[in-house]
Amino acid sequence: MGDIEGTVEGHRDGHGFVHPATGEASIYLAPQEMRSVLHRDRVRVRVLRLDRKGRPEGRVLDILERRKSPIIGRLLHEGGHWLVAPEDSRYGQDILIPKNATANATVGQVVSVELTEPPSLHSQPVGRVAEVLGEIDDAGMEIEIAVRKYEVPHEFSPETLAHAAALPEKLRATDRKHRVDLSDVALVTIDGEDARDFDDAVYCEPFKQGRGKSAIEGWRLIVAIADVSHYVKPGEPLDEDAYERATSVYFPRRVIPMLPEKLSNGLCSLNPEVERLAMACDMVVTAEGKVRAFQFYPAIINSQARLTYTEVAAMLANTRGPEAQRRGDVLPHLLHLHEVYRALLKQRAQRGAMEFESSETQIVCDENGRIEKIVPRTRTEAHRLIEEAMLAANVCAAEYIASAEHPCLFRVHEGPTPEKRLALQNQLKALGVSVHLSDEPTPAEMAAIARSVEERPDALQIHTLLLRSMQQAVYTATNNGHFGLAYDAYAHFTSPIRRYPDLLVHRVIKAILAKRRYHLAASSKTRTPEPRKGARPQRAAPKPMSQEMTLWEAAGGHCSANERRADEASRDVEAWLKCRYMRERLGEEYSGTVTAVAAFGLFVTLDALYVEGLVHITELGGEYYRFDDARLELRGERTGIRYGVGTRVRVQVSRVDLDGRKIDFRMVREGETDKLLAKGGKPERAERSRAPGAAGELSAVQEADRVAKAATRAFKGGGRPAGKTAGKGSGGKAADDASRRSRKPGPQRPTPKPRTRR
Repeated sequence: MGDIEGTVEGHRDGHGFVHPATGEASIYLAPQEMRSVLHRDRVRVRVLRLDRKGRPEGRVLDILERRKSPIIGRLLHEGGHWLVAPEDSRYGQDILIPKNATANATVGQVVSVELTEPPSLHSQPVGRVAEVLGEIDDAGMEIEIAVRKYEVPHEFSPETLAHAAALPEKLRATDRKHRVDLSDVALVTIDGEDARDFDDAVYCEPFKQGRGKSAIEGWRLIVAIADVSHYVKPGEPLDEDAYERATSVYFPRRVIPMLPEKLSNGLCSLNPEVERLAMACDMVVTAEGKVRAFQFYPAIINSQARLTYTEVAAMLANTRGPEAQRRGDVLPHLLHLHEVYRALLKQRAQRGAMEFESSETQIVCDENGRIEKIVPRTRTEAHRLIEEAMLAANVCAAEYIASAEHPCLFRVHEGPTPEKRLALQNQLKALGVSVHLSDEPTPAEMAAIARSVEERPDALQIHTLLLRSMQQAVYTATNNGHFGLAYDAYAHFTSPIRRYPDLLVHRVIKAILAKRRYHLAASSKTRTPEPRKGARPQRAAPKPMSQEMTLWEAAGGHCSANERRADEASRDVEAWLKCRYMRERLGEEYSGTVTAVAAFGLFVTLDALYVEGLVHITELGGEYYRFDDARLELRGERTGIRYGVGTRVRVQVSRVDLDGRKIDFRMVREGETDKLLAKGGKPERAERSRAPGAAGELSAVQEADRVAKAATRAFKGGGRPAGKTAGKGSGGKAADDASRRSRKPGPQRPTPKPRTRR
């Protein structure tokens, strides 16, 4: 094997891995090798041997590129020396700070550090404090840390702000040219209560064409989307900043928007009773739920009402209730929307689209940014109604672009690889699910399996296996269809305020309408995706691409990478908030359900608080537990006690590691659980929730992407977001915030080998 180039991923225990850019197996680096490199450096390594676990072990030959981004951490003063302990423990080494380079920061403050001397085999890295962020307990500090830790652009350039400020407050005469006037159409927006930007409006009316038996009956469905491309032009400062961000990032109580507020909440937002520019997808939907015809055109709209999911659901449930009485002017159109939704739903079932129910939660914060409560989100008919309307528009956009043979970014979600299909088949067999998967499983096959196990107590476990078997949804110029939604072509069209791929789709559609071609320009801000653990290796050299297609693929990789970055930053903040929340509940006992099982323990979600933590295997009692990979359960060799997904348990909060974002539980031996264990029985299975997973309140397309997002969480480990909870049981010791100084916490949640989002 020759020399290999790749990116370093550090581990908090001191060792690390090099992930080759080709997607081949990761190469283990011993702690000694990690002394001269840092997390995210690009290096050239040579494989020396296989270690005792069978992993290729390498030696660093050359450091090709040092990561130049600042490192976030807390300033400490120990033994007469100033140093910064990185917030991201994967860096593995503290950074020495000269006395004159502390920028007047005080001990314990959170700072941003720029390296002045890289590490070597014989010396620690040296740096200087570039920015003082504040005290760790300051309100919003977790977000300040996350945006820097994940390098999320959070400040617009002066040129961008000046450009946005110069835009008009309302429509001008030139803006109205060559547009269809829909201002008299009763379009409405339907979003969450806390939404501030409204990028989609909908309208529906009955449709009939022809007479007699040959007449076509159905509905005319209009989905109007904010025309961001009218204001954000290629090559301008607004466009450059939007491309660099590629997506808005959502945190509890704060949003890092893709576009300045002047556009995102003002000029481009489809606010009620204000004229706005839009791109309309005008569809004819048959009674069977098929889109028989569609057209795109630039339009002017005037939203008749800003509705919320809650009030629309109430209106649909009771057409004579107070909400319906108050909104009587739009109620008929909402009833038509509900009718077309039910037709589209029938078509969804016929094509075999997958839908996995899950329990999602919402963090409610107080004025200081601390968690006040965590509540389950309820996904209503209103959420589903908007989801289906947005899906229909997205499919029309993809078909329109594909038929014109114009390059663009498609949203691609592929099914199981042959290796994952075989693994899934074996796991289902071990669980007693007697199905045979074809060599190339279809979405309908997977959906049928999910439906067939709905009444089983381990349905959640089986759904997790199905999700794990699929790949991650990405943006790419190569249209390979959307497996989860069972579409041959799918593109994101409906959220250009918060997603750059949607903006590109709008530009391409406009170019096709004008009978010209949109040429994507190269950008110096393209963010090369970093190799990911378990990435599928290239089995053959890719076919040569034209220069134009190469640019589109690079843009797709950039947008996919930034989407993952936004998700990771959001999860990191939520995990930090939950740890703060649980730190005040040390020693308290709660009932919960096992939501994931690993060789080192159980991940348990508490019933009352919707927080997940780890019960380490050493906390399960005085016997040896064997991990059954096929059944995803731990089984006691002496008693036969089994812990699998869905097992009901009672636990005590034993330890919280704020810096590591980890919560540890200890199994409680009293009560019913203890009696069952004493008898060698199996604890009661969880009663599976029938409540649908909640739709997020960011946009309807994000709701449409719910299945693939769940797949991503599953790939990051056992069906839950990675990095939230892991770590060794503490044996009941009190939480110790000084655990930041310890580099030896317990194992991380396992990540399956190849992996995917929608």
